[in-house]
Amino acid sequence: MLTPYTREEMMTVAAARALHSSDVCFVGIGLPSAACNLALRTHAPGISLIYESGTIETKPSVLPLSIGDGELCETALTTVPVPEMFRYWLQGGRITVGFLGGAQVDRYGNLNSTVIGDYRRPKVRLPGAGGASEIATSCGRIFIVMRHHPRAMVEQIDFLTSLGHGRTGRERRQLGLTTAGPTLLVTDLCVMEPNAETKEFTVASLHRGVTYDDVRSHTGWRVCFGDQVGETEPPTPEELETLRELHARTARAHGAASAG
Repeated sequence: MLTPYTREEMMTVAAARALHSSDVCFVGIGLPSAACNLALRTHAPGISLIYESGTIETKPSVLPLSIGDGELCETALTTVPVPEMFRYWLQGGRITVGFLGGAQVDRYGNLNSTVIGDYRRPKVRLPGAGGASEIATSCGRIFIVMRHHPRAMVEQIDFLTSLGHGRTGRERRQLGLTTAGPTLLVTDLCVMEPNAETKEFTVASLHRGVTYDDVRSHTGWRVCFGDQVGETEPPTPEELETLRELHARTARAHGAASAG
């Protein structure tokens, strides 16, 4: 019998499965952190997790509340200054995978985490880039993890914070960037991958119970589907047990602060 699971658990597992033991991964807080730590505890024990605060090969026993959480430094192989993290490790091409998200993403994987509306008179001012701009251009591959909603999956983002494949899908190559850019978009409805030629994100698999129309109605652009769209493999009992125990330990350690 299939073990019940939530959409967030499906997202986390799908993102985790894309990681390999050989990866050096620039980890974000929240769901990306859960995905990377799940991969570390299941199929990718050799993965190296790096957080923006400068912690290298960290192996946290609970999920950190922020990049400044002491759990990261205490369980890391070493900790380096943030300028060294960006200049030597990130911009030096030593990180294979970076996780990103944002308030908006378009069909080419460009991300907005700066403003909603006009930049000079925004409806909402967001946290901004942080290190996302450098992550987007310097990591070997970018995995985007976002909830699927028309306000998030938009025809045109209001502000370009982090470069995906550019406004037409060609700009990344025209700029001479040698990194692959966004290669995976995981949502709570489906998994998307960029078309090899156009770089437009195309649905590769649907999560169990999700229909084509569900994806269409939740996407702000005219979404494309692959020639053979399969069903995303549901989480295994081992994956769910490992993920839930990780969250349970985090809740015991951090209490209400860990919620969400």
